[in-house]
Amino acid sequence: MRWRTSFIPTLKEEPSDAEVTSHRLLVRAGMIRQVSRGVYDFLPLALRSLRKIEAIVREEMDRAGAQELLMPVTSPAELWQDSGRWEVYGKELLRFKDRHERDFCLAPTHEEVVTDLVRRDVRSYRELPMNLYQIQTKFRDEVRPRFGLMRGREFIMKDAYSFHLDREDAEREYRNMYDTYRRIFTRCGLEFRAVEADSGAIGGSLSHEFQVLAESGEDALAACSACDYAANAQKAESRQAAPESNGDADGTLAPTLSRGEREQGGAAGSPQPETVPTPGLKTVPEVAAFLKVPRERFIKTMIYRTPSGQLLAVLVRGDHEVNETKLGNLLDTIAVEMADEDEVQQAVGAPLGFLGPVNLPLEVWADHAVRGMSDAVTGANRRDAHTIHVSQPRDFTPARFADLRLVRAGDACPRCEAGVIEEYRGIEVGHVFYLGRKYSEAMGATILDSQGQERVMEMGCYGIGVTRLMAAAIEQNNDANGIIWPRSIAPFHVLLLPLNYKEAPVREVTDGIYQGLSEAGHEVLLDDRDERPGVKFKDADLVGIPLRVTIGAKGLAKGSVELRWRGEGVTSEVPVDEAVERIGAALGEPETTA
Repeated sequence: MRWRTSFIPTLKEEPSDAEVTSHRLLVRAGMIRQVSRGVYDFLPLALRSLRKIEAIVREEMDRAGAQELLMPVTSPAELWQDSGRWEVYGKELLRFKDRHERDFCLAPTHEEVVTDLVRRDVRSYRELPMNLYQIQTKFRDEVRPRFGLMRGREFIMKDAYSFHLDREDAEREYRNMYDTYRRIFTRCGLEFRAVEADSGAIGGSLSHEFQVLAESGEDALAACSACDYAANAQKAESRQAAPESNGDADGTLAPTLSRGEREQGGAAGSPQPETVPTPGLKTVPEVAAFLKVPRERFIKTMIYRTPSGQLLAVLVRGDHEVNETKLGNLLDTIAVEMADEDEVQQAVGAPLGFLGPVNLPLEVWADHAVRGMSDAVTGANRRDAHTIHVSQPRDFTPARFADLRLVRAGDACPRCEAGVIEEYRGIEVGHVFYLGRKYSEAMGATILDSQGQERVMEMGCYGIGVTRLMAAAIEQNNDANGIIWPRSIAPFHVLLLPLNYKEAPVREVTDGIYQGLSEAGHEVLLDDRDERPGVKFKDADLVGIPLRVTIGAKGLAKGSVELRWRGEGVTSEVPVDEAVERIGAALGEPETTA
């Protein structure tokens, strides 16, 4: 392909709305353009990379025994109502009516459609297992689309759905897809990690995310320093340790309690609760500094609105944060919402920032770390006041204890005794779920087993964000000058860069190398523009083609051309008459996906 006749509108200036590297470089390299927030045009160079990613995905999915199909972008509301997700999914589901006033949506995922397809046409256990996949455009009405392709509204996704007679076979396919995803991301040249994850709106009881490791990643990851435990921070479990003594903050507030005393709520050693003034001090850090008490001695009281509209108090230790994903799972809702100031004032008679569990007129749930806390500090349920010397269970008893907090670096590993939690950042590019009977039971997807008995099918689903994967590859592979593509998903293998293509000797050598490499099956982009060498070199680094071959009069005078691998910073010279053979040897065999 020749640059001069191609649509590659590179930019010198930085896009003003780009917040992450991949967004900035994809725009500057002439690969994407925004149509509206979260919706993009994919220009020729980007599309070539996307097609290579899709080809790798197809090859590995087919190798794993899956079958490709294509389902519609629009879905009728009836299918989503069958599964129970029409109202549950939330505002990300873009709903609309057709001319007959019938409800439809733009499908963000296809569990309902594929389950309907299978329940209508699959009758016998002999037809199972079955794994059906597609590569198709999805739409999710993100409230804040950002980071370019990382958090878009419209995107390309590979989604697969498997159907099974029993759980054992469903888990076998789960492992098959897990291994398939590892091959896909390895072939794409990515450094990644598989982590335990929350199933979110998809549902199911077993779930792993595949995360590309990058400092710019949206997702916080937690991994053990000693064992192989790794999880998304939303999913990461906290160790349920016995409560430790709170110790003395200033040497006067409380004695150290024995375990027996703690189990009795500190009744034998902790003073009775006492209300103290804290004028204008709402946050834990503010009150902790005022009272000279460490944050881990505090009990924070957060008020949430349940799906039924009731208010629920959630307690965590003062140095911990509520994990709203865990809370949402317990409440069986995708998104939880905090109550506003007016709701809290009306229900409790006290403003936010001064709430506590003692005599609170709401249902109370508490994180495990709150169990048995003694001599703690809480809000006093009245303005400008907090309560000290609060002990559990002497002074309050939650309706429920659960794992409700976000883990953090330094926490004990929940799976082994030796390790502690370390934190990483990642970009989710793939997700595998064991769904069980969540959709098949709700939608009546049944088959007859070998005994002629009707059984509900077991299901799994498996997704890869194709467009996000391309952005993640750039986040992980770039420098100050531009993109550094992994060869397997690069738009081209080689960039030929003649310094003055109009000169006959330069043009003849360039065209000869171009023809030879192309005939050998390598993808070549020839920069035949009438531009200054500096412009060409900058654009070459920006678009990030793996191998640059520079052809200039000075080199030809010595009978050589210059090779430079993108990102390595090292150049070498090869004889002109050996150029095609040497370049081909350096590139290796052309990828089957090319």
